[in-house]
Amino acid sequence: MKVTVKLFATFRAGRFGEQTKEYSPGTTVGDILNELSLPLDEIGATLINHRHVEEDQLLKDGDTLSIFPLVGGG
Repeated sequence: MKVTVKLFATFRAGRFGEQTKEYSPGTTVGDILNELSLPLDEIGATLINHRHVEEDQLLKDGDTLSIFPLVGGG
């Protein structure tokens, strides 16, 4: 199944902004986070097709997964 992954802000450094890739059925958001070696304690939001999801959410063919880091500042 094809899934588009979009990384935002600091998560793009040394990676990519947007990438469409083949994944096997049963792939979860957490599987992709682990594959990308993203620090779980720095993840602010994960969305599939503009809807907030948790790490155990299964992906489907054609989904777009957006991953945002925590926002800092004051």
